[in-house]
Amino acid sequence: MGMVAMTYKINPDADAENVDADAIAVAVQGLSDDVYDVQSVEVKPLAFGLKFVQIHVVMNDGEGLADALESKISQISGVGEIEVLSMGLL
Repeated sequence: MGMVAMTYKINPDADAENVDADAIAVAVQGLSDDVYDVQSVEVKPLAFGLKFVQIHVVMNDGEGLADALESKISQISGVGEIEVLSMGLL
């Protein structure tokens, strides 16, 4: 079984007030385990003082693993839209 590298853009919830992108970044870093290797987490400017979180994750190439990770990310407080920026086999 191969490995997959994925880069995600995590936008803050547009309906929530005072969403802390740094807190989201810390929570996402905590998702690293035996299945998901969160290799980098960056907070980047979006517009008008808003920020988003960009993460790079390496995982096994298994069915449903990316969906499971996206589900875990969406459960973090303040997370809005999750977008896949890139995906590739290693």
